[in-house]
Amino acid sequence: MKICHVSDPLSFQAQEAHPMGPQARVLLTSVFGPYAQDDEYGSRTVNPMECYHNQVTRVQGPFSLRMTHPSLGLYLIMANVDAPCTLLDFPDLNRFEQELREKKYDIIGISAKSPNVVKVAKMCAVIRARQPGATIVVGGHIANMSDLGERIDADYVVCGEGVRWFRKFLGQDPEQPISHPCVLSGTNARCMGINLSDKSRDSAAALIPSVGCPIGCNFCSTSAMFGGKGRFVCFYETGDELFDVMCKIEKEMGVWSFFAMDENFLLNRRRSLRLLDLIQAHGKSWALYVFSSADVLASYDVEQLVGLGISWVWVGLEGKNSHYEKLRGIDTQSLTRELQANGIRVLGSTMIGLEEDSPDNIDEVIDWAVGHATDFHQFMLYTPAPGTPLYADYGQRGMLLKESEVEWADTHGQSRFNYRHGRIQKGQDTEFLLTAFQRDFEANGPSVTRMMRTLLNGWLKYKNHPQAHIRKRFAMQVDKMPTLYAATLWATRLWFKNNPPVAGKMAGLLNDIYNEFGMKSRIAAPLLGRIVLHLIRKEQKRLDAGWTYEPPTFYQRSVKSVRPRGQFLQKQ
Repeated sequence: MKICHVSDPLSFQAQEAHPMGPQARVLLTSVFGPYAQDDEYGSRTVNPMECYHNQVTRVQGPFSLRMTHPSLGLYLIMANVDAPCTLLDFPDLNRFEQELREKKYDIIGISAKSPNVVKVAKMCAVIRARQPGATIVVGGHIANMSDLGERIDADYVVCGEGVRWFRKFLGQDPEQPISHPCVLSGTNARCMGINLSDKSRDSAAALIPSVGCPIGCNFCSTSAMFGGKGRFVCFYETGDELFDVMCKIEKEMGVWSFFAMDENFLLNRRRSLRLLDLIQAHGKSWALYVFSSADVLASYDVEQLVGLGISWVWVGLEGKNSHYEKLRGIDTQSLTRELQANGIRVLGSTMIGLEEDSPDNIDEVIDWAVGHATDFHQFMLYTPAPGTPLYADYGQRGMLLKESEVEWADTHGQSRFNYRHGRIQKGQDTEFLLTAFQRDFEANGPSVTRMMRTLLNGWLKYKNHPQAHIRKRFAMQVDKMPTLYAATLWATRLWFKNNPPVAGKMAGLLNDIYNEFGMKSRIAAPLLGRIVLHLIRKEQKRLDAGWTYEPPTFYQRSVKSVRPRGQFLQKQ
């Protein structure tokens, strides 16, 4: 098995090409399901193929946001290779084997994370049995596992950015401009028993400006995957390039919102401010969902964020006792309140089990996080992942658990530590994590209703803004406020009748909607609210009966893509 570190020039230069070049038939696939169950291949009920329900709204029952996020890296590769390519996303094992029985491939690429190493080993074995002549390529976060060659029978392991590697392997120019796939960032969304629309106008397109993160926190597997601290790969360096790509995606897909899959989108200040100028000049009513560190967020005026269309931000709060430079001097609770007051939804991310955490201070740690009252809140165990500085540090200190003590399938940050914590004992890790989720839910209520408060804040503040495209964006965001949102609050208030603080918040927000939208909302709330309440109760029964959510299988032979105009292709 050969390993290529794409971020290492010598390693990448030494990578040979496939003898068939662009004539090679390529299959790109994610690991097989089902995912939301405990089995011998490493699936876990507690770790379904759902980012939100898995890590954010985990204990919110029928109010949990259920959604599938496509394997976007595979779509990006598919859009940038000249070889005939097939994409198989979220197959079960039978469907994967069927594909190998019915079609012959020269190259089969598998994308995975380290908890799925047993699945990858199984898929490699199936390929060897069904198509022994195929070249097996494995990439994704799993490539950071130092002993991967002892666990799977693959030909190549690709550490880092897959587009350049595949282009070189297929005899293409690896440095040619990136074509951006036209694909939704999430599909099959469901909440409160209601299947939400997958129509482009109601969904966000994926936007991938860069991969990796130059900040390089010691626990960040994404940073480690693309070269470590200070290293990242930028696909669109200028605001002009990015704006042109977004315009073309808007036209091709009919979207008005974008989920930027970039670890710190606003860090490239020059690009962001140029994008702001272009958005204002062309009157684009776009909504952008982004990841950002707190220090970078705080470096922008709120008017700039609103002008850019920043409508939702995922920000690392890390923990009350954390010492990361990106949080130094930042009052994250005040920052959260300011963003929400301006209609920007906040997803805060907190780690449980920092080295300073202990049973004596864990309540204070959790209460500090819950006190942010973010719209959504991710809680994760502080977990050293392969390839990260934290993993190397804990390994040198003899803190990592052996595989006989914790399986790779359980090292996903939502179950237990994969190391010996100096203050927290085995079993307490799981308990403290669940306590954090539950306390946030009990104190702040369902994320879906918190989000409604923030959206109403934005509408009330900007409905009379002098710039028409800003007024239009906030109007689109509250389009369902007088009807479906009002009905949801009416039903949720009754659901939480035994939790007076949360029920009071629902009642107060519903009253504010009545005052703003008048008779339409007052009529719709009880009429539609009875239907919503029925659906919530029905969904709860399904969950009580053991219902789990599995993503559908996606099968594609091509993907639409766009490129910025020629004058933007040269680096500036």
